[in-house]
Amino acid sequence: MQDEQQLTPNQPVFSLSGKLALITGGGSGIGFDIARCMVQAGATVVITGRREQPLQEATNALGDQAYYMVNDVTERALLDDLVEQIEAAHGPIDILVNNAGINMKKPALAVTDEDFDRIVHTNLNSVFSLTRACARRMMARQRGSILMISSMAAYYGIDRVAAYAASKSGVEGMVRVLASEFSGNGVRVNAIAPGFIETAMSKTAMGGDPDRFARAMRRTPMGKFGQPDDIGWAAVFMASDAAKYITGVSLPVDGGNSIGF
Repeated sequence: MQDEQQLTPNQPVFSLSGKLALITGGGSGIGFDIARCMVQAGATVVITGRREQPLQEATNALGDQAYYMVNDVTERALLDDLVEQIEAAHGPIDILVNNAGINMKKPALAVTDEDFDRIVHTNLNSVFSLTRACARRMMARQRGSILMISSMAAYYGIDRVAAYAASKSGVEGMVRVLASEFSGNGVRVNAIAPGFIETAMSKTAMGGDPDRFARAMRRTPMGKFGQPDDIGWAAVFMASDAAKYITGVSLPVDGGNSIGF
């Protein structure tokens, strides 16, 4: 039987003190708030993204416990090197948050093969490649927490997001399989499924589609959008020792949207 990790008497169970987190797409939106909440919980974070300026601005806002590396997760052949460089510079990665992703709203019959491949490549294939690179090292150390960002689109049918829904449904299946393979070696794998969260991306998507906004609010019992830090604090919990016996689950953070009528 694997030895239980014991907390010291003065160590808060929700603390991420002494942990290193890699957060993809951490320069803006939900990724930035995940990074911000993890820093407040005591973690050191490394955020990645394709554009350097937003990453610089984000790390300046996050403070001395934040670093960045410019990286495009779709360049899968470079992801092993990314993990190696981060660990050489900052130490072992304890937490991976696969946040980077893209969406596309288009009727299914108008989606080209190229459209579909681009979404799935970014949201699913790249997630697996980076997870594999981190998990190899985590399993050798017998510890780690891997978080995927899922979506309500993986929970029920949302029109005009066929490729996105397929990618996030794939992520949900991957969580269950990887949790069954990795958890015996001390590596937990979970997902967070955001509901309708108030970000620049969601405002753009909903701003030109009042019917979609009304439908989203009608089936959300709390009757309002969530805030990015609602996802951030959920991520802190799932990565912390407070969740040390939780693996293979998808946690909806959605104001009840997934069970609304």
